[in-house]
Amino acid sequence: MNKNEKFVITINRELGSGGRTVGAKLAAKLGVPFYDKALVKGLMAKYNLTVDEIERMKGRSHSWWADFKQIMSPNTGDEKYYIPQMGEEPTLLTTDTVFETEKEILKGIAAEESCVIAGRSGFFVLKKHPNRLSILIQASMEHRIERVMRKQGLSRKEAEDTIKKVDTMRENYVKHFAKTSRYDTRNYDLVISMDGKDEDSVVELIEQFIG
Repeated sequence: MNKNEKFVITINRELGSGGRTVGAKLAAKLGVPFYDKALVKGLMAKYNLTVDEIERMKGRSHSWWADFKQIMSPNTGDEKYYIPQMGEEPTLLTTDTVFETEKEILKGIAAEESCVIAGRSGFFVLKKHPNRLSILIQASMEHRIERVMRKQGLSRKEAEDTIKKVDTMRENYVKHFAKTSRYDTRNYDLVISMDGKDEDSVVELIEQFIG
């Protein structure tokens, strides 16, 4: 990846690994926007974005994302982990229509500006981007449990159950839409374990890798 040209860094991460925080800090260090699933979902809901609506925006402007960005609210960075509710099945939770809309938004973002994108879609939606770095951030189950307990105020069993449910949902999602496993390291340029590391040291590691 050449950081002197327009680039996109995609970060896939395990719940409780700290990968979202790494992505946000990395974007800040590189001086580029940070986007994640919570922001994309929020944009879709707030502005009623659909594939058809995006196509209409494209028809009015080749740089539809740049035009659209002028009216959208900035990301506050306050999003919480997604925690499944009682009785919720660990399934896809995403329809094909929603996925297609998310895909168009991500492609629009990457076409217009350098950025860091955290989320389960980026590594395969943008795999053909000419200047992309794809990262997977993992951690041991113990690391993840302790972090989710601390961040969400959950008991150990609640945190472990949450992680297992989210892992299943995300793997189902990737298998359905990407026809691969999110754990297949061949999908990434860089795989990082957070065990024994803090977010700042991992950001430095990624910066060194980029060069």
